[in-house]
Amino acid sequence: MQFKTLHSPAIWLAAALLAGCSTQSAYQRPALEVPAQFKEATPEAAEAGIWRPADPSRAQVPDNWWELFGDEQLNRLQQQAATGNQSIAQAAARLRAAQAAVASSQAGLFPTLGSTAGATRSRSGGASGASGTGGNTGSSGSSGNISTNYSLGLNASWELDLWGRVSGTVSASQASAQASSDDLAAARLSAQASITQTYFSLRAADASVRLLQETLQGYEQSLKLTNNRYRAGVASSADVAQAEAQYKSTQAQLIEAQTSRAQLEHALAALLGLPPAAFSLEAGAELPPPPEVPAMLSSQLLEQRPDIAAAERRVAAANAQVGVARAAFFPALTLSATAGYRGASLSNLVSAPNLFWSLGPSLALALFDGGARTAAVESARASLDLAAATYRQTVLTALQEVEDNLVTASALAREQQVQVEAVAAAQKALDVVNNQYRAGTVAYLNVLSAQTTVLSARRSLIDVRNRRLAAVNTLLKNVAGRWQPLGPASVQGPQAVAR
Repeated sequence: MQFKTLHSPAIWLAAALLAGCSTQSAYQRPALEVPAQFKEATPEAAEAGIWRPADPSRAQVPDNWWELFGDEQLNRLQQQAATGNQSIAQAAARLRAAQAAVASSQAGLFPTLGSTAGATRSRSGGASGASGTGGNTGSSGSSGNISTNYSLGLNASWELDLWGRVSGTVSASQASAQASSDDLAAARLSAQASITQTYFSLRAADASVRLLQETLQGYEQSLKLTNNRYRAGVASSADVAQAEAQYKSTQAQLIEAQTSRAQLEHALAALLGLPPAAFSLEAGAELPPPPEVPAMLSSQLLEQRPDIAAAERRVAAANAQVGVARAAFFPALTLSATAGYRGASLSNLVSAPNLFWSLGPSLALALFDGGARTAAVESARASLDLAAATYRQTVLTALQEVEDNLVTASALAREQQVQVEAVAAAQKALDVVNNQYRAGTVAYLNVLSAQTTVLSARRSLIDVRNRRLAAVNTLLKNVAGRWQPLGPASVQGPQAVAR
């Protein structure tokens, strides 16, 4: 029997004392001071002072947030995109990889167990010689001893996590997996917002096509009227040429609007994960009215943004990696055990005389590495600073996006009302000029000018409605798809977005 072991009370006592030590630093979220309210908030929101410390770990995007627009076709497109959008599929694959990395890192917390089996054939010993007299020579030799040995055994090893290297790796991978989960939510939210806006732009193109088709019908009547007046001698050839030029120019605008509509349909197909040839959307639907933007938006809405939550989790992962890098300066303690059977006969290999085993700890420490460990720690600290700066910038960008779309949505609501009035005034002026032209009191140039003004005003109204929908859609994306926070908002003064 082979026997190998190591009993050292000092080593076991040291292991017990060091087991509670760790190189991991306590994690704190990077602090960032923000104003007490949005700059573009209403006076009521400014007086409320609704900022409060944020908790990005609560990031959550509601299902079907786009239903606020009340468009059934949009609802169907979003359901189709849930399984077809490739940006979402990419983020889902990255999440699965991150989750597998967590499982891989957690395996380091447990012992490893392996088995061995083998057979070796070897030769040992042997002699050869030569002697001779009187011209006689001779030789003799031996092939030596040839033997066969068989072995069968188990081996186990376990690295004690004295300095938190393994647990730090687990913590880093878990934080990275949480960030990947938030990335998936962010990719889903971004895709949903892109589909929503592309759909609205397509409906705006539909409205432009309808408007130009209706306008062409009116211009065609004007061209016929001008030709009749020319043949009657009450209009000039210049009037006919001007009417025809306006008609042809509007035809060109119609072709351009139809081309834009086709391109938007292709873009929508790609967002749904379909080739353009396999997707078509019937024209005719109207632009829906945008949902009303609340007068007050709580700062809690920002903590529901998945991109902010993902950035914060990456700071936590980088912090854990600093501890992992520090642990390389301390010795690694590994417990190893081996047991099995070894013998010359396979038939009675598993028997007590052939049993062998060994058990004992081992310490390993690099004494000189040319500064590699120091560089690794510095690199980890730099990565932590980078992640913290990225987190702060993500929060600042979120604040800017909310401010931008708050002021845009508010301004476009007022602009839309003014543009409605402008369309009504332009149409009234056109009616008057048409009557005057038929009465022969004004030149056809006045009619052309009035018609151009009406068309421009109506196209501007379509554009304003589309831009207003885009602003509200983007604002909903900025606040993670909901106007109200998950829980009751606490009213406080200036606070840090995260601490």
